[in-house]
Formats: sequence, structure tokens, C-alpha cells
Amino acid sequence: MINNYIKNICLIFFALVGPISLPAGGIQRSIVSNLDVENSNEIIINSNRYIYYYPEKNSKKQSYVRLGTSASILRYWIASDNERWIRVELPKSIFNNFGQPLKGWMKI
Repeated sequence: MINNYIKNICLIFFALVGPISLPAGGIQRSIVSNLDVENSNEIIINSNRYIYYYPEKNSKKQSYVRLGTSASILRYWIASDNERWIRVELPKSIFNNFGQPLKGWMKI
């Protein structure tokens, strides 16, 4: 009986303290380091592109992004057919979504 209490206390202690030592993003950091995209959190779009709702060839286009627009990189994705995608967030503007930041996927 006391043995079970000790096991439970150890389990609760590990559940509370263990995640503190784990890196945030875990697997995501290894994916980011394997891409040829700059190691920056912000990029400037170098050609006119579309932002898609999800990272797939046949996905619906969400909006059009002009050359020279700055965007923050939120996530990287490699599709099953080795296409590379990034999830971007465009800065707030009065022209898109009533001042809300626009987020979507862009093929790189």
C-alpha cells in the first residue's frame, strides 16, 4: 500500500517537473534546420504569390500577396510529394479581415 503511494508521488512529481526540461517545439526544430529557407522568423516575399488555406496543391487560394510584402514564418511543412510549404502571418492591415493578421500557407 505504501509502495503504491510512493509510486504515485514519483509519477506526479515527474509529470509536473519533467516537461520543464524538455525543449519547446521538439521535432519542429529539427524540421526547421533541414530546410533551405533562411533561419529567420521574418521574410520578404520575393515574387507575387498566393496564400492557401492548407498545404496541398489542390487547396483553395486564400489571398494574393504582392512582391515586397513582409511576413512572419510560423511553421514549416514538407508534404508527401516533397513540396515545401511555410505557414506565414502577414502584418495587420485595414484592407484584410478588418485589421486582423492574415495567416495561411505558402509554397516555397
